[in-house]
Amino acid sequence: MEDSIKKQIGKLKREKDVAILAHYYIDGEVQALADFVGDSYFLAKKATEITEKNILFCGVSFMGESAKILNPDKHVVMADGAADCPMAHMADIDRIAEIRQEYTDVAVVCYVNSTAEIKAHSDVCVTSSNALRVIQALPNRDIFFIPDENLGRYIASQIPEKNFILNDGFCHVHTSIYKEELLHAKDLHPEALVLAHPECRENVLEISDFIGSASEILSFAELSEAKEFIICTEMGIFYELQLKNPNKKFYSVGHRQFCPNMKKISLEKVLHALETLEPMVEIDEQLRMKAAKPLSRMLELAK
Repeated sequence: MEDSIKKQIGKLKREKDVAILAHYYIDGEVQALADFVGDSYFLAKKATEITEKNILFCGVSFMGESAKILNPDKHVVMADGAADCPMAHMADIDRIAEIRQEYTDVAVVCYVNSTAEIKAHSDVCVTSSNALRVIQALPNRDIFFIPDENLGRYIASQIPEKNFILNDGFCHVHTSIYKEELLHAKDLHPEALVLAHPECRENVLEISDFIGSASEILSFAELSEAKEFIICTEMGIFYELQLKNPNKKFYSVGHRQFCPNMKKISLEKVLHALETLEPMVEIDEQLRMKAAKPLSRMLELAK
């Protein structure tokens, strides 16, 4: 049955001129069929480069929105229209307006994990892999970082010359990784290096050996001479880690490293989306143009 689905997906993809983009946190069987797999920055950039007229996005809603914002002439289809990211909604437009009044020099820096409406009220977008260099390139001293507090705090620690105003937002997967659990995992695997995503809690990052985005964690594990690693991010990344490093061992911290929204996407849903080219991402053109500016500025500053 699974092989039949895979063959149908391959056939429809070619017939309908579709490029499949998938995030590292999607199930491995879906990653295996994608044309491009990556973190948020890679996928946002890749969406502007592909030649196919249709994009099928295997990820959560803000990712499909970003692809559509940057590619208004392409049809962007979500593998599951109900796959959403709670953190994407954890910023308030009224609060942005208040901060702009209080800090006249402020740059509103919006993590790409956010809705199109929040992006439209921001000055520049960032991802976990490019936030440091994008913010360093900004002339502004005051930075209102939305929506993720943990990532904002981590970047702020590396740019002490700038004044960060943090927002009360979080990723439920990364904040569910606790220091006590990590210490227990370290006791169980004393030879393992700890690789953590900067969306994790500050006290988890303090006892990690490497901090980076999903793609940076993958790169570190591949280049490292170490043979064992404790991974502090969503467990979908284990597929690519094990694929690229068959002779290395990877351990989770606990059972909570699981995003139910990312896991909504299955081979069956990919097939259905290819058959129907639905649900399609639709964005009001005025909103799209406003949201495109901070995304385009990100791509320019991150070069």
